[in-house]
Amino acid sequence: MDSVVSELEGTLLKGGDPFSYFMLVAFEASGLLRFALLLILWPVIGLLDMLGMGEYGLKLMVFVAIAGVSESEIESVARAVLPKFYLDDIDMEAWKVFSSYDKRVVVTKMPRIMAERFVKEHLRADEVIGSELVISRFGFATGFVKGNIIDSYISSRVAKLFIDEKPCLGQGRVTSSFLSLCKEQIHPPCMTNDQKQHDHQLVRPLPVIFHDGRLVKRPTPSMALLIILWMPIGIVLAAVRILVGIMLPMWAKPYLSKMLGGKVIVKGKPPPPASSGNSGVLFVCTHRTLMDPVVLSTVLRRKIPAVTYSISRLSEILSPIPTVRLTRIRDVDADQIKRELARGDLVVCPEGTTCREPFLLRFSALFAELTDQIVPVAMNYRVGFFHATTARGCKALDPIFFFMNPRPVYEVTFLSQLPVEATCSSGKSPHDVANYVQRILAATLGFECTNFTRKDKYRVLAGNDGSVSHTSFANQLKKVVSTFKPFFH
Repeated sequence: MDSVVSELEGTLLKGGDPFSYFMLVAFEASGLLRFALLLILWPVIGLLDMLGMGEYGLKLMVFVAIAGVSESEIESVARAVLPKFYLDDIDMEAWKVFSSYDKRVVVTKMPRIMAERFVKEHLRADEVIGSELVISRFGFATGFVKGNIIDSYISSRVAKLFIDEKPCLGQGRVTSSFLSLCKEQIHPPCMTNDQKQHDHQLVRPLPVIFHDGRLVKRPTPSMALLIILWMPIGIVLAAVRILVGIMLPMWAKPYLSKMLGGKVIVKGKPPPPASSGNSGVLFVCTHRTLMDPVVLSTVLRRKIPAVTYSISRLSEILSPIPTVRLTRIRDVDADQIKRELARGDLVVCPEGTTCREPFLLRFSALFAELTDQIVPVAMNYRVGFFHATTARGCKALDPIFFFMNPRPVYEVTFLSQLPVEATCSSGKSPHDVANYVQRILAATLGFECTNFTRKDKYRVLAGNDGSVSHTSFANQLKKVVSTFKPFFH
């Protein structure tokens, strides 16, 4: 069996410095203070590396980012946050060489727990060898790793794995000691000019469909410094934007939005308001953030109630438009939506949860059963610093993080109302109608349709089914204050 052992940092990943991944763990598992502390120590880590003591710098990163964090929380960040950033940094030439072998092993100096899930699920590796964290009996990381010398520890693990026969190929940087255990060696940049790779049926790494975490960009030292410097400004800006959104009438919001740095791009022609005596139009939207229905109402310059599934009480209180909370009991929810449509227009996001990547989750067919007046709306957005959705964190912070971005941009594309022959009135099943709407919205956005659901997303990212415990407003406010407390001292 042909086998390959490849280094993760600097080979399969273009970047050889794992600092930004430790910054992600520090931010997502612990918060701003640990994030800032690790950034302050970055010059020390860089100096150690320059002096040939990079291993001590690595151990310092591990200690500062991970000490005192529960093993389960580290696993959660590695499962939900890191894969997206790893995948964005993949060296495709190195991946092509790696994927052409039958047995694939990846080595990394980072703690194995930080890379194993991504490497096995997305790069299709058979084994992952990395440094091992020392975990206390209470399940918390001590901040130390096993073995005095990480490089030697990894090499010994590789030797044990290939005790009968040496691996055919070693991919890694010149300084990697495990390469001496391989029959052949190649160093980055890796080229795919061998007949073996030419004949191999190449496939791309599995895409990341679900990911979590608040940071949009990988926190390199310069980006992390920019994020920390922007935070106090962003908090004030978010407070102003939210207050303006609550206090101003809908017709005035588009003008103030531009003044405060926001931008909304509108395409297509929206339908006029429902006339009295007629049932309302159901706007069926893709779901990118909590702000989708609010932005839609702003564009239409009238308050349109929005169907909600599991938003926080704080978000409901801050919402400038009416919200209609569903129970996820089909008959009860159907009656509720019918009543709202009898009063006027309504907004629904049939995916049931947000998705950040260019994919659409499966559409619930309930909306197609209840009305033939369906207007699909393709929603998309761009932000610079912070994601406005979370599966693992505090959902009450979603609108705050959205408005903390310097220049949030929304794109709203109105499609034509579905013709009668495309609705259930013509004899089509609700599932056929829902799938059709999903397809035309995906085509408009250049996205891909999937059969994944809300439960799939939350099982991947949070290990639960996505149900939200509706804690009191006071408790949710305490979470908000505790998150941003470091900036008020």
